[in-house]
Amino acid sequence: MKILGIDPGMAIVGYGLIETSGEKPELLSSGSIQTSKDLSDSERLLEIFNDLSTLVEELKPDQASVENLFFFKNQKTVIPVAEARGVILAVLQKYGISTFSYTPMEVKQVLTGYGRAEKKEVEQMVKIALQTDKLPKLDDTVDAIAIAICHSRNV
Repeated sequence: MKILGIDPGMAIVGYGLIETSGEKPELLSSGSIQTSKDLSDSERLLEIFNDLSTLVEELKPDQASVENLFFFKNQKTVIPVAEARGVILAVLQKYGISTFSYTPMEVKQVLTGYGRAEKKEVEQMVKIALQTDKLPKLDDTVDAIAIAICHSRNV
């Protein structure tokens, strides 16, 4: 099964596609959709919609897992991230992809056994799960891969 993990954001949408046919998940693709702060919110949302649509058409995931908004420290970013998440969910619905949501705490709990784990601990568990020493540099992309791995362990 091919699972597309998505870490939503207005500036950066991280994604990671894993395949879970064997004992360990295999990372097939990962990256990010990045929008310019010079664009209006509606232009940025349309860019996310179009770029994610292209990705879904190319990658053909069987299922998707999207980080759920649970708690936000920065009140200025919660609404734009929620709007971006809505666009992401609309794209996945458009293509008929079953979608599942996980809070950051749930992802951390599944990967590390501790819901309040630090980012480095999650990264380390992603490396172990994929049996690799190298991960993408962007945190949003690593988070998206973690979300995909989390879902693969809950299916």
